[in-house]
Amino acid sequence: MTALRRTGAGAAALAACLVIPGAALAVEVGTAPSPSSASPSSAQAASERTEPRRVAAVAAVDLLAGIRVERERPAGYQRALFPHWQDVDGDGCDAREQVLKRDSTSLPQVDPFRCFVVEGDWLSPYDGAMVSDRTRVDIDHVVALKEAWDSGAWAWSTAQRTAYANDTSDPRSLRATSASSNRSKSDKDPSNWLPPRAAFRCTYVADWVAIKARWGLSMDESEFGRVRNLLNGECAGTVTAGLPPLPVAVSAPGAVPAAPPPATAAPAASGSASDGQQAVQNVHPGAWCSPVGARGTSSAGRAYVCSTTSADGTPYSGGRARWRQG
Repeated sequence: MTALRRTGAGAAALAACLVIPGAALAVEVGTAPSPSSASPSSAQAASERTEPRRVAAVAAVDLLAGIRVERERPAGYQRALFPHWQDVDGDGCDAREQVLKRDSTSLPQVDPFRCFVVEGDWLSPYDGAMVSDRTRVDIDHVVALKEAWDSGAWAWSTAQRTAYANDTSDPRSLRATSASSNRSKSDKDPSNWLPPRAAFRCTYVADWVAIKARWGLSMDESEFGRVRNLLNGECAGTVTAGLPPLPVAVSAPGAVPAAPPPATAAPAASGSASDGQQAVQNVHPGAWCSPVGARGTSSAGRAYVCSTTSADGTPYSGGRARWRQG
C-alpha cells in the first residue's frame, strides 16, 4: 500500500481511528489515558470496550443439536427490512467500515473524519484471493439476510433485524470476502454452497451453525442434513467459540414447547406413550428435546424417547435431554 502522509493534528486524528489487525485488543492510538492518570473505573471501562469477551469453545455438532428443524417461510422478504451498514454501536464507524478495518491483513489507512477505509489488504477466506482494492471487497452476511428472514427473522422487530444486519459483536457474523465469492454464495445455505477453498469449509460450517444457534434461527431439512453429515464426516471434531451475548434480545418463533403442538403431533399409538401424552412425529435423532420421557418416531419410522442419558446410561452434557432410540 502507498503510505498516507500524516502531519500535525491530522496525524493524531488518523491514528485514533486505526486498528491493529490480528491483535488481541483494538487499540485507539493516542487516545488512551496513561496508567498514572486513569482512574480504576475508567481503566476498567476502557478494558471492557476493547478486550474481546472470552467464551469457551464448544463442539459445532453440539450446537447443531439444539437448532430447530422446520420449513422455511420465504414470503415477504425485502432487503430494506434489514437496515444495514449503520453505526449501531456508536463508535463513529458503520458496520461495513468496521469490518474492513478489522479484517485488513495490513494496517488500514482510514479517513478519520468519516471513518472511511482508504486502503487495506484483505484475504478472502472463501477462495483465498488477496484483494487490495476496496471496491472489489464485499462484506458478507455469513447467514444471508434472506436466509435469516426465511429461518425466523420474519418474526423480529425492525430493531432486532437492524442489530442482526450490523452485528460486529461476533466476528463470525460478517466477513470481508472477494466480491466474486460473495456473489457466488448469494443467499444459499450449505446444502447449496460451500466455500471453494476446501481449507475453510469446516470453519464456515461451524460459523454457520454458531450464528443460527446464537440468533435462534431454524434450519430446513436439507440444510440440517447436509450440515450434520459434514460435522459427522470430513468436519468431525470441529469446535468453535462459544456464543457471546446478543446485542439485542430476540425470541425464536416456534421455540420448543413444553408439549408438542397439535400441528406436529398425532394421537399416540397403543403402547407408544402413556398418561395421555402424544407421540411426536418426525423427530430428529440426537436433537435436544422436551419433556423428558416423551416418545416419538423418526421419518424412517424408528421409535425414539426423550432422555437425559444415552442407551447405555451415559448422561448427556449439561443434563439436557436428547432424542435417542428406545
